[in-house]
Amino acid sequence: MIQKKVIFLIIFFTLIQFSTNSSFSLDPDEILENEKLETRARVISKNTRCLVCQNQSIDESNAPLAKDLRIIIRKKLVEGKSDDEIYSFLTDRYGDFILLNPPFKPATFILWFLPFLFLLIGIFMIFYHNKKSKKYLN
Repeated sequence: MIQKKVIFLIIFFTLIQFSTNSSFSLDPDEILENEKLETRARVISKNTRCLVCQNQSIDESNAPLAKDLRIIIRKKLVEGKSDDEIYSFLTDRYGDFILLNPPFKPATFILWFLPFLFLLIGIFMIFYHNKKSKKYLN
């Protein structure tokens, strides 16, 4: 009896996992017939942040804005634009935030070094707290 319940629970949770899978498939109207252009479009989409979801690429997102951006990218590729021109178009319009890996330049300096600054502050606070604690123990 217990084994049947365990098997049922395993099957149930497996089905839930597959039904809520975050992978996203493109609409048929978005896919380009030219495989090389479609591959380039997918690479660009995977490197572009969804402005609605913010922790997903537009390739993974099903937000309407992400769909619009995927369509724009594909139109630009069909027009013959290079990857750099498309990234430039996106950053001119939405800023460096749209890129999942923003470039290293003065405007993005804080994005790159703020985590290290927080780490140093945390280490200093732990060191200071431990030094203060030892003073009271003696």
